Amino acid sequence: MRQWARRGARPRQPADQRYENAYLFGAICPAHGKGAALALPYADTEMMQLHVDEIAANVAQGAHAVLIFDRAGWHTTPGLKMPANLTPIWLPSRSPELNPVENVWQYLRQNWLSNRVFETYDDIIDDACEAWNKLTALPTSSDPSECVIGPMSVSREGRWYKPLAP
Repeated sequence: MRQWARRGARPRQPADQRYENAYLFGAICPAHGKGAALALPYADTEMMQLHVDEIAANVAQGAHAVLIFDRAGWHTTPGLKMPANLTPIWLPSRSPELNPVENVWQYLRQNWLSNRVFETYDDIIDDACEAWNKLTALPTSSDPSECVIGPMSVSREGRWYKPLAP
C-alpha cells in the first residue's frame, strides 16, 4: 500500500491477516458514458461469462460493442462464449498500461478502497458497490478530455450485484 506522509515519518496503515476476496468486473463505454459492472466471488470462466452476458445485455439494441481484454486465463479460455453483439480485442501479454479500464480501478482504489480493513465479506462487497456508485455519480461529459477520471466515464446505468449464493 502507498500512503502520503511527511519525509522521515512512518505512518501507520491498517493490516489484516484474513483473506477473503471479491472481484470487480467492469466495462465502460467512453463514447456514451455507460458502464456495466459485477462484484463476484471468483475470477474464473463462469464469472467472466456472467460479466460478458451482462455487458451484452446493456449494449443498445442493434449496436455492437468492442471489448478490450488482457490475457488473463478467464479471458482467453475456449469456454468463454462471446455474444453476437460483442467483439473482443486482445492486448499483448503483460501490458496493463494499454488497458483503459485500469484507470478506473486505480481511481476507485485511490479514492475509496485503499488502506481499508473489512470486517466481513459483505463489507467488501458493500464498499465496492458504494465506490462504484460514487464513481457513477461523478459528472460526465461528452468530451472525453473533460471526464473526471481521464479518458473514460460511466453513468448511472452501471449495475452491481451481490455475489452468487454458494
